Amino acid sequence: MSSSLDSSRMSRLEIRTSATLASIFGLRMLGLFLILPVFAVHARSLPGGGNTMLVGIALGIYGLTQGVLQIPFGIASDRFGRKPVIVFGLLLFALGSLIAALAPDIGWTIAGRAVQGAGAISAAVTAFIADATREEHRTKAMAMVGSTIGLTFALSLIFSPVLYRSIGMAGLFGLTGVLSLLAIGVVLYLVPPAPQMPPPDSSLTASQVIFKPELLRLNVGIFTLHLVQMAMFVVVPPLLIEQGGLPLSEHWKVYLPVVLISFALMVPPIIYAERHGKMKTVFVAAIALLALVQLGWVMLPHSLLTMAAILLAFFVAFNILEASLPSMVSRVAPPGAKGLALGVYNTTQALGLFAGGALGGVLSKYFGATAVFGLSLVLSLVWWLVARGMRELPKRGQASAPAST
Repeated sequence: MSSSLDSSRMSRLEIRTSATLASIFGLRMLGLFLILPVFAVHARSLPGGGNTMLVGIALGIYGLTQGVLQIPFGIASDRFGRKPVIVFGLLLFALGSLIAALAPDIGWTIAGRAVQGAGAISAAVTAFIADATREEHRTKAMAMVGSTIGLTFALSLIFSPVLYRSIGMAGLFGLTGVLSLLAIGVVLYLVPPAPQMPPPDSSLTASQVIFKPELLRLNVGIFTLHLVQMAMFVVVPPLLIEQGGLPLSEHWKVYLPVVLISFALMVPPIIYAERHGKMKTVFVAAIALLALVQLGWVMLPHSLLTMAAILLAFFVAFNILEASLPSMVSRVAPPGAKGLALGVYNTTQALGLFAGGALGGVLSKYFGATAVFGLSLVLSLVWWLVARGMRELPKRGQASAPAST
């Protein structure tokens, strides 16, 4: 029913739905990201926190419980509706934040992080966005989510040391719990009603979705991206202190300019990819940049200026990939199984977070930071080889059918 002029831009409803749900996603990811810049340093003051393996598990356990529950939450959102599943997940997240805020040692911190991760709403949120947007605008809608994740990550790196100095680790966990409760209000009162969803496709099994070749490539990608991200931030904050000579409270002086510049640099490649049907080209190039970042960590001296340059390259690659991946999944997924497909996708994302934290902690403890970057380099190169076999997605506006409205 829409004219070609109307279909060339997002409707108000599409913008409102995408923006409010992206904000929910951002608030949930804040619980993960706020502790990244400071926890590896703070943990040394906790009973049991001198064991870097346990520190890595505390960082990554969030991803493990996410990984276990993403598929059930995605299937539940297909059957019972997106909003009820999102609200339930946010309540679990708030409970986990309370446990972590009151934790007397590293063990209870791990328990709190596990309950936080049990609020596995990523699949429901991204499926909601896919339901509410036409296919030709889905990359832009998912880019809002990806950009929100990137912005949340950036703001956490900038403000976490300042907040930690003011309110401590318990205050940081308490803050994320309060924000998750506020997010419930956003879901109930600001997010528009969910559109009519296609009935679940009972002919599709989880194994068919998991092993669909194009989805499998994307799932390998999100696993690798978040493994590398988490592993890096087990070792990067201590490197900035020990080799860069930068106190924890001043890390924002590196993160702020690096992140702002990276956002400016990520926009042109994404616009080019969508307008000219070159998503695969830009996507594979961003993976290559991610691999070069890890090579830089291994080969270059860890002066403050060099580390800032490497972090800039990392954020450019991370932001492009984080914005592109969920859109690509939603376009490849079967229409009646988007919740399931995005549940599988978010499961692999969460497992990447867990694996990155755990492996980063173990490798750092026994072999040092260079081993962490070496593993990340190898995995990035494997992802690059896998991604080269993907098909080019059609140019924006040439998609087969619009999403439900």
